[in-house]
Amino acid sequence: MKKEDCFYLGKIVRKYSFNGELLIKLDTDEPELYEGLDAMFVDVRGNLIPFFVESSQLHKSDLLRVQFEDVTTEADADALLKSDVYLPLELLPKLDGNKFYFHEVIGFTINDKNYGKVGVIKSINDSTAQALFEVENNGKEILIPMNDEFILEVNRKNKTILVETPEGLIDLYL
Repeated sequence: MKKEDCFYLGKIVRKYSFNGELLIKLDTDEPELYEGLDAMFVDVRGNLIPFFVESSQLHKSDLLRVQFEDVTTEADADALLKSDVYLPLELLPKLDGNKFYFHEVIGFTINDKNYGKVGVIKSINDSTAQALFEVENNGKEILIPMNDEFILEVNRKNKTILVETPEGLIDLYL
């Protein structure tokens, strides 16, 4: 399994017990969706290794307490601390309407209600305070804030997103 075929679920943050139980800090708004998993992929030195889940339950609000098969000692658990945890993309809950996963809209065409065709989404920059669509238009990069007020329609069938950006925003880049 490759990282491109997976999504980031969370990070193993600490041990829970002396028998190998671990706590995973989940990166999700709906932690309850991930309580009954059979297996997870753990990034061990750059390789995704499948670990089968013996038991799991939510611990506090966004922590998942997990007992993996074959992780039965404190030393086994120590070896996995601070590791990232992934799941296959097909386990992501389906979104509809104007909600989308970042990886899902790469390659979509952005159309602006007033400007017309803006370009194709090359990537999403979420390292800033506000996530940005990075759109390519004839070799130039246009950054459009991913603001709910700007996004009018996400059309998965036609692979387009209709936005209404503030006047002059797109012209700044061209």
